[in-house]
Amino acid sequence: MSFDRYVAICQPLRYAAIMKPQLCIHLVVATWVTGFTFLSYHLVILSQLTFCSSNEIHHFFCDNSPLFKLSCSDTSMLWKTDSVFLSFVILGSLYLTLAFYLCILFCILHLPTASGRKKAFSVCSSHLTTLAMAYGSCIVLYACPSEYVSLETKSIVALLNTVLYPFLNPFIYSLRNKTVILALNEAIARTRAQLFP
Repeated sequence: MSFDRYVAICQPLRYAAIMKPQLCIHLVVATWVTGFTFLSYHLVILSQLTFCSSNEIHHFFCDNSPLFKLSCSDTSMLWKTDSVFLSFVILGSLYLTLAFYLCILFCILHLPTASGRKKAFSVCSSHLTTLAMAYGSCIVLYACPSEYVSLETKSIVALLNTVLYPFLNPFIYSLRNKTVILALNEAIARTRAQLFP
């Protein structure tokens, strides 16, 4: 999505020539193949665990940290390998996204009109908000060493990542729509009038 925003803002006249359906299909297929490849590697790591006692996980879903703590085998090397691997995936993706947004920022700053800059910032703001929520929670869940973040904190962050983020996502993207903003302002004004007559 950051690449799409980059092409739309920095090279708007060439957008249709660059973002052809074939490129979009290639990007989607590359994302799916990369995701399944990383998931397969992750499953190989988790398949090496042995469990000999309780199989109750104190978490909202079957995540790495609770499984490593539940395992009775030596997980120190697997834990480090998994942590480095996930950090590489998450931070690598974050750096690539931030590189595109840094290029977008330089393009926005070189726009000749203030209205053009404002429109470009509004196009990017909703995506940056959702990225901050998603990457922030993923970094806490997967990239931070488990010695620094408790399992309870990870459970709360996982709940926020799986419930709050998808719940807020449509609202964040719809706030760019002028009709939605007008309806929201009217609802706030009505509520204010009822609460404070």
